[in-house]
Amino acid sequence: MRARGGGRPVLVTGGAGFIGTNLAERLLSAGERVRILDDLSRPGVEENLRWLSRRHPDRLEVEVADVRSRRAVARAVRGAGSVFHFAAQVAVTTSLTAPLHDFAVNARGTLNVLEAIRAEPDPPAMIFTSTNKVYGALEDLAVRARASRYEPARPDLYGQGVGEGRPLAFHSPYGCSKGAADQYVLDWARTFRLPLAVFRMSCIYGPHQHGNEDQGWVAHMLRAALRGEPITIYGDGKQVRDVLFVEDLVEAFLATRARIGALAGRAFNVGGGPANTVSLLELMELIARLEGERPALRFDAWRAADQRWYVSDTSRLSAATGWRPRVGVAEGVARLHGWLTASGRAAARAPAAGLEGLGARV
Repeated sequence: MRARGGGRPVLVTGGAGFIGTNLAERLLSAGERVRILDDLSRPGVEENLRWLSRRHPDRLEVEVADVRSRRAVARAVRGAGSVFHFAAQVAVTTSLTAPLHDFAVNARGTLNVLEAIRAEPDPPAMIFTSTNKVYGALEDLAVRARASRYEPARPDLYGQGVGEGRPLAFHSPYGCSKGAADQYVLDWARTFRLPLAVFRMSCIYGPHQHGNEDQGWVAHMLRAALRGEPITIYGDGKQVRDVLFVEDLVEAFLATRARIGALAGRAFNVGGGPANTVSLLELMELIARLEGERPALRFDAWRAADQRWYVSDTSRLSAATGWRPRVGVAEGVARLHGWLTASGRAAARAPAAGLEGLGARV
C-alpha cells in the first residue's frame, strides 16, 4: 500500500501494535505521511491496521515484513524522515522458551534498523523503545509494606523514582536482548554521530491495547473483569508500578523528536512517574468503582525476580523537553475501560501467558 502526499514519511516499526497505532494516528491526523513495518504476528494488530487504513487511506503506507529481514528493513528505512522503532519480542516468558528468537528480533532486528539508518545519505532521527527491565530486579532496593502497596525505604526514592544513573543489570533473555539493543542505539549515536535516543519505558496503557498476561497488564485485567473472570495475583498484590497513558507517551515521542539534535545519544526513563503509581490491589479498587463490584481474586506464590516497587524518575526528560504526564491513573483507567466497553474488546478472550513484572493471570 503506497501513501500519497508530500514530505518524507515517518517509519514506525511495529506500527500496527498498541503504541504504534496511537502514534501513527496522531501523526496521520496532523498531516504527516506514515510508513508502517509490521509482521502482524501479534493477535489483534490486524484490526488496528484496518482502523488506521480506513481513517487515513491516502497517507498510510504498509510494509508487512519481519524486522529480522535486513532487506525489508532497508527498504522501509529508505527515504524516511524519522523512525520510531517499536518492533520487538515483548514477553519474558517467550524469551525463556525461545531465547534465540528473542535475540534475533530484539537485538539483531534493532541492529538491522541502525545499519539501514546509517546507510542513508541523510540519516533519519530515531527513537527506540527500551524497557525498565534493563535495571534488573532491584533486589538492593529496600521496601516496606503498607496497607495496599509497597514503598521504598528511602524517602527520596518515594518522591523521585529510579533514575537513569541506576546501574544496568540485565535479567532474563528478554532483559539481555532489549538491553543489548538499548546499548547499540546509544553507541551508534556516539560512534557514528547519528540522531538517536532511547526511551526506557515503564507500564504504558490505553486504547488499542490488546492486553494479555505477557504484556499490557492494565488492559488485560480490565478485560478479565469485564468478562467476569477471576484474576490470579502472584504475591500479595502490593507490587507498585508507575503507569503512563498512551496519549502522554505520544507527546513525549514528539517532544523528543523535535529536539533530537540536542538529545541524541541519551537514554530517558519514561513512565507515569511518582504522581501516577498504582499497585495491583489499588487497580482492583479502581475497577470495582467502574464495574460496581470488585473482581474475584486468587493468590499464588511470588514469581522470581518480581520487583516489589518500580517507579520511573522522569525528571531528565522533563528538563530536556518540558514534557510531563497529564492523564492521571483514575482518569486513564476509566478512559481505557470506556474504550474496551464501547469497542467490545472485553468479549474476546486474550491468550493466556505470564504477566511480566506484576505477575497476574486469568
